[in-house]
Amino acid sequence: MRSERDTFFHHLRLLIEGVKELKLNRERRKGFLFQQLEPSAKRLQNHSNQANWLSVAASHWGQTLFLLFIGAIVFLAPMLVTIDRRSLTGYAFTILFMISPLANVLNLMPVFTRASVAAEKIEGLDLSLANSSSEIAAEGEVKASWSTLTLANVTHVYRQDGNVNDFNFGPLDLTFVPGEVVFLIGGNGSGKTTLAKILAGLYEPLKGSIQLDGEVISTANRDWYRQHFSVVFFDFQLFEHLYGVSEQDVAVEVPKYLEKLRLSEKVKIEGDKLSTIDLSQGQRKRLALLLAYLEDRPIYIFDEWASDQDPIFKEVFYHQILPELKARGKTTIVISHDDRYYHVADRLIKLERGVLDSETMGGMWHEMPAPVV
Repeated sequence: MRSERDTFFHHLRLLIEGVKELKLNRERRKGFLFQQLEPSAKRLQNHSNQANWLSVAASHWGQTLFLLFIGAIVFLAPMLVTIDRRSLTGYAFTILFMISPLANVLNLMPVFTRASVAAEKIEGLDLSLANSSSEIAAEGEVKASWSTLTLANVTHVYRQDGNVNDFNFGPLDLTFVPGEVVFLIGGNGSGKTTLAKILAGLYEPLKGSIQLDGEVISTANRDWYRQHFSVVFFDFQLFEHLYGVSEQDVAVEVPKYLEKLRLSEKVKIEGDKLSTIDLSQGQRKRLALLLAYLEDRPIYIFDEWASDQDPIFKEVFYHQILPELKARGKTTIVISHDDRYYHVADRLIKLERGVLDSETMGGMWHEMPAPVV
């Protein structure tokens, strides 16, 4: 039972820490929820039920002995002291019959409270698959060809326990087109990651709208919209199972990219899963890059991917990976502080305290002041 509990809590940790990756990949979400989390929860439930039955049986034996003891007092006490047998029996049985129901109710109240809180927290992760007819209707194929992705007067406000803190994002108006490489630059806390999460559909704008080819993104079609993005966040989470990756890619593409990223000696393919994800941070990021590459989505977002890489892999990322994605018609949005590579970008968007500070072509970066770091 302990191993089942460890497995279940491992899956819960993946659920919480990998919520962004699960939201952005429907196949990964389905596979994880229905092939990993749900089966491990059921196995733990079965083991827990068996243990509870044994506990209940032992408890009932104890209650039986206790009742025999009470009965002895009820029937033997009048022989030793003067007391009305009817009154004694009535009080004794009244108390006995009240103890069990009251104890059960009191014991169950904390359980129901914890269950209610847990259900609200899980629902708040927004990981449920489409249930309503509008969501089902909105599920469609990812647009392999698209023209414009537009943010129109978008704002976002961080709230903590119902209070608004001092960071307001926007209003922001931006347009992205296929095949361009865009760098998001600016100091720490300027709103780069917030913009990335808004673009990917993980944060809902407080005001304004996101439009893909003129179609406004709303609650009904947000999950469909998210499937257009492959994202490697700074605080990314890896999953061992290759959900959503075709058998051909698993057999051909994965080994090829493992070799290219110098991971072939560390990671092997075992069926539909990776042999390990217990790697250094730089190696884990390379593995996350590989998995994002295999998703073959129209839009890629990399949140400071190169920050943990050595100079060799920085060169590979900026001068090989990004040009390859551009050649395939992918839109690539890169959050970066590597100013020596800013010339790689087609466009540089600089943010400062949640608003657009400047926007320029990549080749003109030398004319701009250095970014705040």
